[in-house]
Amino acid sequence: MDPDDAEALRHLHDPGDHKRLAERTSDPEVLRRLALGEYSFVWHAIAGNAAAPADLLVPLAARRHSTWNDNCLLRLVAAHPALTGAELDGLVPLLAARLEEGARPYAAVLELARRPEPSAGPLRGLGRLPGASARFRRGIDRALAARPVR
Repeated sequence: MDPDDAEALRHLHDPGDHKRLAERTSDPEVLRRLALGEYSFVWHAIAGNAAAPADLLVPLAARRHSTWNDNCLLRLVAAHPALTGAELDGLVPLLAARLEEGARPYAAVLELARRPEPSAGPLRGLGRLPGASARFRRGIDRALAARPVR
């Protein structure tokens, strides 16, 4: 653990301190400890931090606060460069469950569809779930079509 960030963890006075540390630290252990907190904006800062490890992001994406915050968190996690392969594919069932609940994590689905790694079939399947509109399906198709060729 980075000694400066470990020391900073001991001296967090208000929620803003948590957020600032989550934005600036590159220490995975500090990020893990911050992720245990209940501040959704800190979760967003962690998901926006390029140093956040993939094994932290997947469970973080499952955290719940409110629909708006949950959807924002899912979008940030779907865009995170540390997530690849199985971790990205693991987001699809989570997004499907949220869509079925009526949560509308459309931005996260589209972000995932822009990435070259996930399979197109399951992503198109998200567009066939209850609550998915024709506009959403077109967005998925456009995002998949714009992917870089592997």
